[in-house]
Amino acid sequence: MSQVEKVNPYRDDSRTKDEQVRSMFDSIAPAYDFMNRAMTGGLDRLWLRRLVSEAVAASPGSIIDIATGTGDVAFALARKLPEASITGIDLSEGMLDKARAKAAGLPYASKVSFMQADCLDSGLPDGCADLITVAYGVRNFADIAAGYREMYRMLRPGGKLCVLELSTPVSAIPLAGYRLYTRTLVPALGRLMSHDARAYSYLPESIAAAPQRRAMTAIMESAGFVSARYRSFTMGVCTLYTALKR
Repeated sequence: MSQVEKVNPYRDDSRTKDEQVRSMFDSIAPAYDFMNRAMTGGLDRLWLRRLVSEAVAASPGSIIDIATGTGDVAFALARKLPEASITGIDLSEGMLDKARAKAAGLPYASKVSFMQADCLDSGLPDGCADLITVAYGVRNFADIAAGYREMYRMLRPGGKLCVLELSTPVSAIPLAGYRLYTRTLVPALGRLMSHDARAYSYLPESIAAAPQRRAMTAIMESAGFVSARYRSFTMGVCTLYTALKR
């Protein structure tokens, strides 16, 4: 078990991690998109483009976007791959309600569907996807290794996995600024805008505890993936991981 699996959104709460994560995202769903833009200064759009560029290169026909949230990754893929069939899954119905509302106003989203499901046990068939994407979701899994095994199961042989995740800088000066920002300003903004006092304190705690870079690709490989690689962006605050199914 990695350290992040022991970090829960709400302290002194007897519910399981997945139950707490579902409750947290239901709570912050109305402010989620705004908070992403505000916390990253819009850099999340740049990181999304990096993910989409990597994903599109695989020319997938069937895509599963895990921890889809309000659907940003699914919609960006639909815009670039209009013939692809895309399924977004998430634990939180509150987030999925936002995604479905956004889809109604997007003409290129006709092949995007959303379903509530546990990312560790989706119920989707073996080998049903050419591509699986996850953005900012892996560190919220109750069992990261089990999550990767489930993704491996759902991919067809030769299929591709793309994971975008927040990470901590390695260099001392960027790390000092990052810690000040994430431990003080982010929780304060989160309390103000989302009205959930813990959600945006859990965010930096979970990032710091999550496996990163080589530690993350090692977990991918233990699940059966090959050619696991990573690239970090913006002084290390975001990392893109890719891997293939044999």
